[in-house]
Amino acid sequence: MVVDVLVIGAGPAGLALAAALCEAGLYVAGVTPADPALPWLNTYGIWEDELPTPTLAAMLRRRWTDCVAYAAGEEHRLERVYGLLDNSRLQVHLLETCERGAMRWHRQMARTVEHSAAYSSVTLNDGSVVQTRLVVDASGHTPVFVQRPPAVGVAYQAAYGVVGTFTQPPVRDGRLVLMDYRSDHLTETERRSEPPTFLYAMDFGNGRCFVEETSLAHAPAVPFDLLKARLHRRLAYHGCAVAEIEHEEYCLFPMNMPVPYLDQPVLGYGGAASMVHPASGYQVGAALRNAPTVAQAIAEALATPDPSPAQIARVGWNALWPAERLRKHRLYLFGLQTLLSFDESQLQRFFATFFRLPRQSWGGYLSNTLSMSEVMQTMARTFLAAPMDVRGGLMAAAFQHPGMLARALWNA
Repeated sequence: MVVDVLVIGAGPAGLALAAALCEAGLYVAGVTPADPALPWLNTYGIWEDELPTPTLAAMLRRRWTDCVAYAAGEEHRLERVYGLLDNSRLQVHLLETCERGAMRWHRQMARTVEHSAAYSSVTLNDGSVVQTRLVVDASGHTPVFVQRPPAVGVAYQAAYGVVGTFTQPPVRDGRLVLMDYRSDHLTETERRSEPPTFLYAMDFGNGRCFVEETSLAHAPAVPFDLLKARLHRRLAYHGCAVAEIEHEEYCLFPMNMPVPYLDQPVLGYGGAASMVHPASGYQVGAALRNAPTVAQAIAEALATPDPSPAQIARVGWNALWPAERLRKHRLYLFGLQTLLSFDESQLQRFFATFFRLPRQSWGGYLSNTLSMSEVMQTMARTFLAAPMDVRGGLMAAAFQHPGMLARALWNA
């Protein structure tokens, strides 16, 4: 039997699209080497207003209204509700949606794929073959089948975090710290010569907190040992230490992987489709928001007379990466490249300027919900309001990477 769509991968992005495809009435199968119900270990934070439906908003385990950021000696109250996804609840919700759609799982690895005019054939590790009208590769940042242009100068977000109890509260009761760039716990030499990092922290209540030392982006990636040491030094500086560890989190992923080739007969999704937002490193919100649109586009393509896998995939790619979103992505990549050139002092002054913008500007920029013109306006307002050394760094980046800026502005 030929299935409509074969989804490779069962992480948040893969399950989000698989569930949306099932809701669109398609016959879907999945491939994953492990049980698709295996718990997701990472912590997924998201702004509440990024969740597109009340059902998904109900998947938040915690919400914070007291949200702040620290940069250049200033505390910025963000006046926006932040949430922590309930991984188990979201995963069960998506799996139950897939089950209602009679989705079948193949618990092994996909090995090869071949395409014909009518369908694609995916050979699994045991030698069996699944025939499908479309392959969706949602296997992560190093995809099984999706092809990308060569990656040059890849910058990684890296983080080391702890969920546990502490000798003193590392964060105020009921508070979410999105970004704390204060670095008094470091020596002047370390601040000048080592990569900048910040604290991301959540109060869970009842003495439990999540604290994470994060490198927004750096090439090469900041080592976990350095992040771990910095986190404990930061805590010690504030008279705090970890009393009991419930969970350690290690996070590492690329921020600026090239967008895949959009004319290939396999559709990517999530990390495999380079959906990580270069301004924040977030992608789960985008995966949840875009899944119904992409699924509907695929369903409509499948309903046309005798479409080939390449034709169906092209419709999916166009729904995922329409022209304006591609242009915005290029502009975000230029912005990331600029921040990579900043030292710790410039970076702090940049974010102090950024978070003084109206909430709809900085919030939409970080959530990738602004139009192209709004993104450009936000970048221009940041430039005009920034201190001179930050302006100089922004101008230098424009001269050093004119091609990146030109491709975004003129769709080159």
